Amino acid sequence: MKTSALLRTLLLLALALAPTLNSSAAPTEAKLPDPARFDYHLEPRELAPGAYVFVGLREDFTLANGGNIVNTGFLVGTEGVVVIDTGPSRRYGEQMLAAIRRVTPLPVVLAINTHHHPDHFLGNQAFPAATLAALPETLHGIRKDGEAFNENLYRMSGDWMKGTERVTPAQALAPGRRSVGGRDIEIVALDGHTPADLVVIDHATGTVFAGDLLFHDRAATTPHANLAHWLAALDRLEAIPAKRWVPGHGEPAAGDAPIRQTRSYLEWLAATMRDGAESGLDMTEMLARPIPARFRGLAEVEREYRRSVVHLYPTAEQAVLEKAHAH
Repeated sequence: MKTSALLRTLLLLALALAPTLNSSAAPTEAKLPDPARFDYHLEPRELAPGAYVFVGLREDFTLANGGNIVNTGFLVGTEGVVVIDTGPSRRYGEQMLAAIRRVTPLPVVLAINTHHHPDHFLGNQAFPAATLAALPETLHGIRKDGEAFNENLYRMSGDWMKGTERVTPAQALAPGRRSVGGRDIEIVALDGHTPADLVVIDHATGTVFAGDLLFHDRAATTPHANLAHWLAALDRLEAIPAKRWVPGHGEPAAGDAPIRQTRSYLEWLAATMRDGAESGLDMTEMLARPIPARFRGLAEVEREYRRSVVHLYPTAEQAVLEKAHAH
């Protein structure tokens, strides 16, 4: 590679990896938080009897939104509350708990982290330590990467993160169906978006909290993704007789649109990485490839595509090299 091309590649890599601080893109999905009050304006939406969600913005982390880009939720049973993900900061977790208290006085008996990405677990401080739980591999990821994630989110979201500390759940969850707080739930253990992706099925209402295995009208993030495993996980999700889906990011849906949309995008991404590697394209050329028209309506798609090239393309190139050597 010529020196000028190498420099251009390094600059594009820096751009793809840089934190997003673009506050000019005004959100349309929810009221913009007021940085002066650090108020996330969390309003629980009841999707079905006793099944609630807080719908985040379809954005990247910014100083304006404080990380309120994630869907979190809770289930109210006869004896207690099950929380699904705790949000991006201590403030978020505290405001989430206060919003739950406006719905029910019942205690939180289980607070689940669906995976180890920071917007899903950095609100753990707000909940009783004994209630925090996740899959074993997620616990490992939080221990390994949690402090770095916290520092990076502070850099991107500023004082919204004040007082936030990593809290690793003490409980390791196993898959299976059980009654928790008087609510009939099932834990499904999958992977693909990360090494461990937990799904919660609420059998009373047919509501499925899929975490970041599903994105809806928002481009998928891939920093720890295995696309083949992720697509296999979508096959598993399709077999669930769900009445409604709660994606990790984007609007909940009564139909299977989040599955179809996520699958289509991931299949294109996998094919693009493979075809580029087989054609011998360098990373500069991959970063410059256009987004198909059918995906341009996905929020953050150009930024996430650039990040995905950085995350995934070296592996695609390695696979082509190994295939060539095998022959």
